[in-house]
Amino acid sequence: MTTLQIEVEAARPIAAEGDDNHLIVTLADGRVLRAPLWWYPRLLAASPNRRAVIELSPLGVHWPEIDEDISVASILRGAKTPGAKEPVSQTH
Repeated sequence: MTTLQIEVEAARPIAAEGDDNHLIVTLADGRVLRAPLWWYPRLLAASPNRRAVIELSPLGVHWPEIDEDISVASILRGAKTPGAKEPVSQTH
């Protein structure tokens, strides 16, 4: 087994979930990634029921009802969907 194969296996998602504010992905090596949901506008706009339908692959997460794919590598890099905009805080 090569180093790259070991790294890919360790970074394989074993669970994913989301709430109204975050995407949370658990990796095989125990790391838990948490990214703001606004990074992914299609997920943010989807209903919680549609966001709950998730398929895991060795390299990322797929939402078949939303037609959205997010790789573990992109979450680790902090890569947002092009055009994603942070919501303006409404606190006074």
